[in-house]
Amino acid sequence: MGARSAVVVTHSRVRASGHLVDEVEEQLRRDGFRVSIVDNIAAPEFGSPSQKVADDTEIVIVLGGDGTILRAAELVKGTQVPILGVNLGHVGFLAEFESFQIGEAIRRVADHDYSIDERMVAHVDLWIPGADRPLSDWALNDMTLERYDRGKMIEVSVRVDDVEMSSFGCDGMIVATPTGSTAYAFSVGGPIVWPDAQSLQMVPIAAHALFARSLIIGPKSQFTLDILGDSQSAGWICNDGRRQRPVPKQSRIVVRQSRDILRLARLSGVPFTRRLVSKFDLPVVGWREQHRPSAAADGQDQGESQESNKEH
Repeated sequence: MGARSAVVVTHSRVRASGHLVDEVEEQLRRDGFRVSIVDNIAAPEFGSPSQKVADDTEIVIVLGGDGTILRAAELVKGTQVPILGVNLGHVGFLAEFESFQIGEAIRRVADHDYSIDERMVAHVDLWIPGADRPLSDWALNDMTLERYDRGKMIEVSVRVDDVEMSSFGCDGMIVATPTGSTAYAFSVGGPIVWPDAQSLQMVPIAAHALFARSLIIGPKSQFTLDILGDSQSAGWICNDGRRQRPVPKQSRIVVRQSRDILRLARLSGVPFTRRLVSKFDLPVVGWREQHRPSAAADGQDQGESQESNKEH
């Protein structure tokens, strides 16, 4: 039986900071893997194809944070190859293991002891004025449309399924997948969406409007954003913080669910709710509950009161 193939994606800073990458590579080789190391993935231009892993790749192991996982996603987009994330960053929402668990993670990979979590991907079409066909791209986390001129607003019209809903000036717009709902969209007030939901959400950034709420649509619907011809600023589009380009006025952006999915390797079976509580360090016990007397103290107080009544 030939060697199995694994790709390790990391950051040049991680390789330069110690022996971790070398240790991971050595353990994979001992377990029968042929290993390729990728530590610097240049972002392709918006609408351009990205580099892909070899057809015989069994798994991509990411050593880094969520940003490194988004870079690795470009390598497996359109394939069936799963990604396993080992968090070396800050929050690490997409990662499955922390750095001190690397040995166990590789052992589980070698034993095929993992499940697959399928994440939906957004398809993004950008129509430039006068173009015969759109520039097409995708997003695992989010598509952001921001103002090109930092001192002015961008004027946009919002449609859902070709029905115009609103238009306003703003700093920008975010269309996020459920995976991206805990990222930029969350930072500007969007809701958290569970990753198995088949939906897209749109969140305005600093909209100058009375009705500029977040909107969530289902898998058969689509968002359309038009940059108005009299907009104060042109736009700048960016997918997953990577693939970007300027967008002139009178351009149209259509975002819908993609036919492609991204596969994340899961080893722990920890539900998303528990991951959410852990990563955000949510206050499970609220401040009111923290200041509420305990039931035992209440019972003791009641007993003392009854004894006092008997004495009187």
